[in-house]
Amino acid sequence: MRVVREWTAPVREFILRHRDPVTVQALRSATAATLSYVIALRLSPEPAPLTAPLTALLVVQVTLYSTITTGVRRVNSVVAGVLVAILFSLLVGLTWWSLGLLILASLIVGHLVRVQEFVPEVAISAMLVLGVTTHGEYAWARVVETLTGAVVGLGINLLLAPPVWVEEAGESIEGLARRLRQLMLSIGEQATGPTPPHEAADRLHEARRLDHDIVEVDAALRQAEDSLRLNPRVREGLLHRVVLRTGLDTLEICTVVARVLARTLTDLAKEREPERLFEPETGATFAELLSEIADAVVSFAVLVTTSVSRSAESAEERLASELRQAATTRDKLAQLLLEEVQRDPSQWELHGAVLTEVNRILDEMDIEHRTRRLFEELDRHSREQRERMPWLTRLRESVPARLRRTSGAASHRVK
Repeated sequence: MRVVREWTAPVREFILRHRDPVTVQALRSATAATLSYVIALRLSPEPAPLTAPLTALLVVQVTLYSTITTGVRRVNSVVAGVLVAILFSLLVGLTWWSLGLLILASLIVGHLVRVQEFVPEVAISAMLVLGVTTHGEYAWARVVETLTGAVVGLGINLLLAPPVWVEEAGESIEGLARRLRQLMLSIGEQATGPTPPHEAADRLHEARRLDHDIVEVDAALRQAEDSLRLNPRVREGLLHRVVLRTGLDTLEICTVVARVLARTLTDLAKEREPERLFEPETGATFAELLSEIADAVVSFAVLVTTSVSRSAESAEERLASELRQAATTRDKLAQLLLEEVQRDPSQWELHGAVLTEVNRILDEMDIEHRTRRLFEELDRHSREQRERMPWLTRLRESVPARLRRTSGAASHRVK
């Protein structure tokens, strides 16, 4: 048995490696580029139609949605550039001043036809076509190669479905939650003893660095959202996108509030130097509360990124239990802070700010608040889709009505 496992290890490794989204994407891009070049050799008069594989590489993006949108923009840019070049060749030909006018006109046309990142491609295509002697043949070859690469790239994405990047986005969200948890634990530790202002400022800088992490997680989530659009392998793609997006929004708000909390504790450390931030019992309760909130943040991220229903129910129960425990500790901390303010009201504003910021984090992760937010986002997406494509809404509404009329007529005939 051991010998069999050793023999099959390379096969298992090959399969696992090729299930990796990065590997899958590389294989799809290489296949599309090679196939488009082979087809373009038969269709294009050029001896080396490299525009076709170049277009295929650009069109076969990470997701099917971006592939379609990129392919359409790419073809539009090339066709627009060819038409501008043909018009200039008929009117003025190639001179130094006509080249400048050509580039200017091509860039303007690129913005008019909304090719976005392919605006320079309009000018490039126009210059290449205008610079050759047989404009018609070269223009036709460039259009054919571009169409070939776009069609092959789209076909590869339809035959070999692009990878879904939800798991990678989920890992990024959980990683952000764990870094936020570590920050909260560090903030809680400094409240249990004397805290020099420079140490409190270090926690504040750590909180600010989390903003860069949010940007990276947001990029990963956008990629996952695109991979869910128009993907035949995915059901309920809208629900997945809304769950992940609202989850990241909540974590972003918690990160901002944690940064504000670190700012408040830094100001409090400056006011109370060289004394403790809080009394011993209050500091220990505050550290306990932040530890419970930190665990709840990770549980919230697990809930957001869990797709299996049983695992999601377990994560929701764990999150609800942690939030209840944190609410109890919060009430205890509120009473202790009130007693401290009554003894020394000089920093009552900072004490009140600490309690307000803690409450905000707990409110953001509240399960009822999250459910309400999900329904609001789903309603907003449905409303935007109805406004953007009213014909599709009318079609959906007319089909059930027709079915009801048909079934009613059939039942009437049976009677």
